[in-house]
Amino acid sequence: MREATLHAFSYMFAHRRKKKGDFRTLWNIQINAASRENGLPYNALINKLATSGITINRKMLALVAQDHPVIFSKIVAEAK
Repeated sequence: MREATLHAFSYMFAHRRKKKGDFRTLWNIQINAASRENGLPYNALINKLATSGITINRKMLALVAQDHPVIFSKIVAEAK
């Protein structure tokens, strides 16, 4: 039982770190799907957002893309 507990603690620590990357991957997929509907692939959208000075993180961008597609299309139009 002691050894199982030690393994559980080590996996718990590692998976807390891995969860952050998993969510970032999920957000990237959601942003890519929404941006392709607006005629722009993910990498071009992120590049144009950075060059136009629009600072919004990927989590918020994914939420806007999912819940408010009209606002997301306005963000994409502004980035173009």
